[in-house]
Amino acid sequence: MRLRKIFPFFLLGLMTISFWSCKDDEDTLPEVAPNSNEAVNRWIKEVMDQVYYWLEDMKTPIAETSDPEDYFESLLFRPTDRFSVIFPDYEELINSLNGITLEAGYEFILFRESQNSDNVIAEITYVKKNSPASSAGLKRGDIIRTINGQQMTVNNFREVIGAISSQHTITYLRFNETSQAFENQGQLELNTIQLAENPNFLDTIYTINNQKIGYVVYHFFAPGPGNNSTAYDQETDAIFAKFKAEGINHLIVDFRYNGGGFVSSAVNLASLIAPGVGSTDIFSKTKYNSFLSGFDDFKNVRTPFRAKTQNLGNILTGNRVYILTSSRTASASELIINGLRPYMNVFLIGDVTTGKNVGSIPFDDEDNPENPYGILPIVTQSFNSQDQSDYSNGFTPNITAKEIDERLRPFGDINELLLRTAIAQITGNPPSGKFQKLDRQDLGSTLDRKVRAGTMIEKFEMK
Repeated sequence: MRLRKIFPFFLLGLMTISFWSCKDDEDTLPEVAPNSNEAVNRWIKEVMDQVYYWLEDMKTPIAETSDPEDYFESLLFRPTDRFSVIFPDYEELINSLNGITLEAGYEFILFRESQNSDNVIAEITYVKKNSPASSAGLKRGDIIRTINGQQMTVNNFREVIGAISSQHTITYLRFNETSQAFENQGQLELNTIQLAENPNFLDTIYTINNQKIGYVVYHFFAPGPGNNSTAYDQETDAIFAKFKAEGINHLIVDFRYNGGGFVSSAVNLASLIAPGVGSTDIFSKTKYNSFLSGFDDFKNVRTPFRAKTQNLGNILTGNRVYILTSSRTASASELIINGLRPYMNVFLIGDVTTGKNVGSIPFDDEDNPENPYGILPIVTQSFNSQDQSDYSNGFTPNITAKEIDERLRPFGDINELLLRTAIAQITGNPPSGKFQKLDRQDLGSTLDRKVRAGTMIEKFEMK
């Protein structure tokens, strides 16, 4: 059985050779129906036997007739492996990794309504451009009380929020700046569409106390909305060209909701930030398992920066970049933090990051069209140019600031908690306003349900 890499960004010709080496063994197995669990599970085992990062620690599988999701899980080196996953729909996996999902276009975080209540409310974290939620006027900071007329509780909220993947209604509240209180906005009906989300959410420049500050909000890593598109990377380039032309002194990159994505886009972004880097400077190093490392093309794999005319050069004061983080900052976002550190001062503001220093490559079964599954196993571990990879417990911020400690203000509002903390650090002037501190616990987020959450999609190019 020969396997194909499902993205044209990845060239795995050498892997194809190694997969062919299993064919003789496969031919000795009894025939099974192509749509059977046995066929799917044989394919899973063949892939994992060659690419799984913890190859020596892979477990003995359960029965070949088992459900493929259970079979895949039985192989994994838990709890060390926190991230390998299987998906019953390969096409949905591909779309989601490129930011394309069936949705109304808004994300939220869930909290108890109060410390003594089992009722759960949802606070909208952001609304996506060109979405039904945007057209309906929803805003960051709005509070959702019910979905399809159902009150969420600590016992049912996971099931209730499943309704937002199709047409649904919500009742919600909005904060009134004049009355300083949340006011009922009634009921709203929301449709869902196949939405292509752009990771370049917001960019702006502030001039405060003679300091020119560039601020960019980047929600995940994808080069474009389709397999052959680089539209998003090109837009990122244009943002940094503008920052460079305007002569910013400081840069704030907002990764608080960025759970990862394509390494190729992480390299692109890092190549715009690191001072004066080019194609001879190493951004990251990649380690594969003992089997793949036996082939020359999988030894000493190094990913260089790109030479970008939009690179900011040496214009940043103190050779420093400010990165805003949360507990959902993961994978390719952390790869950037780690990869930039040998070249500049990376100053973190927010919460401890997820801690994902390993990467995946997605696979589908090209030889069997009746196998709809896609798997996303951990295949690599990432290091920076100084061979550092010690962030499996996450990066600890220089300044801790958790956005859930306050009501959410609009992105770009200089009074928003994480942004104002960064601005205060840059200017040396503490904020002058009064801000109410909230005592609440994050119960989860719609972002946690995304396929791309905590994902780093590796790129390998044959030399």
